[in-house]
Amino acid sequence: MKKIYHLGSCNTCQRILKELEPLDDFELQDIKTNALTPEQLEGMRALTTGYEALFSKRARLFRERNMHQRELTDTDYKNAILDHYTFLKRPVLVLNDRIFIGNSKKEVAAAKAAIHP
Repeated sequence: MKKIYHLGSCNTCQRILKELEPLDDFELQDIKTNALTPEQLEGMRALTTGYEALFSKRARLFRERNMHQRELTDTDYKNAILDHYTFLKRPVLVLNDRIFIGNSKKEVAAAKAAIHP
């Protein structure tokens, strides 16, 4: 599977997608207009160490919901991501059995190297 989960209104996601071009055979999913399904999230989770790896603690709602003051379980992270798209660390690029999460320079460079060896 070749898929990128992103937020269409996010300048960072747009910049990264442009940097990764060409994205032949990749399916792009804007998570704001086309919400993640539990099955999609589970598929991503299977390629990581847990839901926390997919969770963005930078999301404004993280503090608004006082989540930063609680000890969260893997289930808490999962439910939050399914509840609101801003909790997914993005973009998430799935390339067959590999996953690249977030917008760090290291992660983007690794994704680019995997797409265009």
